[in-house]
Amino acid sequence: MASIFLPLDRARNSANVYHRSPAYMLSNMAHIVMLGTDVFLLIRWRKNFTPRIRRAFWIYIVAPIAAIAAQAFFHDVQLIIVATVAAAVYMSMVIMQDQMEKYEQEHETATRMGAELSMATDIQASQLPRLFPAFPNRSEFDVFASMTPAKEVGGDFYDFFLIDDDHIGLVMADVSGKGVPAALFMMVARVLIKSHLQNGESVGEALESVNDQLCESNEAELFVTVWAAVIQISTGKGTAANAGHEHPVLRRADGQYELVVYRHSPAVATLEGIPYKEHSFELYPGDSLFVYTDGVAEATNAQNELFGTDRMLQALNRNPDAMPKEVLSNVMDGINTFVAGAEQFDDITMLCMKYNGCLRGSAAAGR
Repeated sequence: MASIFLPLDRARNSANVYHRSPAYMLSNMAHIVMLGTDVFLLIRWRKNFTPRIRRAFWIYIVAPIAAIAAQAFFHDVQLIIVATVAAAVYMSMVIMQDQMEKYEQEHETATRMGAELSMATDIQASQLPRLFPAFPNRSEFDVFASMTPAKEVGGDFYDFFLIDDDHIGLVMADVSGKGVPAALFMMVARVLIKSHLQNGESVGEALESVNDQLCESNEAELFVTVWAAVIQISTGKGTAANAGHEHPVLRRADGQYELVVYRHSPAVATLEGIPYKEHSFELYPGDSLFVYTDGVAEATNAQNELFGTDRMLQALNRNPDAMPKEVLSNVMDGINTFVAGAEQFDDITMLCMKYNGCLRGSAAAGR
């Protein structure tokens, strides 16, 4: 800019023709200052650049310096302009290529993650009983369960199965963590719990055995909260154990759904040798039992408010006489109305069992 007003780099000769003055080289000081700034920035932020971009940056810095030195011998060609433009174009091309490769890598990573999440969803769903009615030949009870996966797959699971002709096992659980590791851990935990219960162990013994087995090789340091129960079908008498899980909900015939609150045992796979306390209960004809994972109470709306257990109970008691399938539908409707389309980040898993009593005799007598 100074050379526009102060002709330091040019002068007129006797023929009134402009020519370069001895101070011409001073006009390149601005370029040198800018290049010095570039060198400082490159050194300062070199770790943020890939090797290819650093190389292009050095070419962009060195090329004008070399042009300045060569300009002393080639007066008729503006080498510095040519060198700067060529180096700038080269650096732009390198940056564009680097960004394209980075985008392709990110796209590939996102695609792979999507495939892994899809795999986790498939693993999770394939492990859950989904054929209803589950026991069409058993009129003593009716059971229904559902699992609505979140965008980020977790490790929720439910299970119900006959231990023998007169006992049914119920399980509701939630594995910590997300994605494929949680889904695989869920699969192992489900198989172990079912196996120990079907082998005749009590719920406390079964959870203690599963806890020790999972702790043996738990490099991912995952754990699983579990509510499990074994109910004698002929009498309605049952035993449950709660390993850090949500409180169950019980509805007596002609009554309302209410939380059954008692002290939990630690989650499974946290520490070897933990005993799991058992709780006895009894179901009478017309009673219903509802269990769920934290995705129900922690469903969140756009204002970051939680659905909570109070709203859950309101949804359950909208029609307390409903059959299990409708009960779960009522709760899901309540959640959907509350969140109003807000994205959910945890699975929503529920199970409801209605006990009708043993029709063959007096085993399930009234209160």
